[in-house]
Amino acid sequence: MINMCQKDDTIAVDLDKYSAPLDLKTLFGRPGPVHLELGSGKGTFLLNQARINPHFSYFGIEWANEYYRYSVDRMRRWQVENVRILRADGRIFIEQYLPDESIDTFHVYFPDPWPKNRHHKRRFFQPAVIAQVARCLVIGGEIRTATDHAEYFEVIKSVLLDDPVSSQRFEPVDFLPANTAAPGEWVGSNFERKIYSTGPPYLYSGDAENLSLLDIYQ
Repeated sequence: MINMCQKDDTIAVDLDKYSAPLDLKTLFGRPGPVHLELGSGKGTFLLNQARINPHFSYFGIEWANEYYRYSVDRMRRWQVENVRILRADGRIFIEQYLPDESIDTFHVYFPDPWPKNRHHKRRFFQPAVIAQVARCLVIGGEIRTATDHAEYFEVIKSVLLDDPVSSQRFEPVDFLPANTAAPGEWVGSNFERKIYSTGPPYLYSGDAENLSLLDIYQ
């Protein structure tokens, strides 16, 4: 796990300054609901959500150093105070640092499908990982996810709804567009806008036109 930050920065998280489990009240300087986005990319979703929902705290986890640096700088420029961003492997961070019942919503949008069979072990949606996610969710918390990969969507549904443990803890609910999504969007992330602009074949599931969407309620 690697963390990079500038001195005296409150947006970029340096885990060396904290002990596990991570005290999110200390991290954000206040109590309150915490939303965590895995694979936060350039921070478009986080920034828009943080600006419109100042009473929520937003935690972005991003592994790609280029996007991590970009999003940290972006939050600084917009002077948002309710966002923290960490460069880390989200699976390891959740298991080793997140306290029980500490996250109100996990946002996992367009996770890497790792389509080759030998890479499937790297996927985020696996029973062991989702068990850790469930541990960290508050009662009534949610996992919101979207993907444009048909096979991976079937895997996601199976992990959340067919696994003997997860199926006892989660139930599907309607996926409603984020309140910062533009007309025709579901999430409002940079990646969603990119794939819509390039126009590849999309997927369809339930009521969500051209995307596979799943909102899971604990």
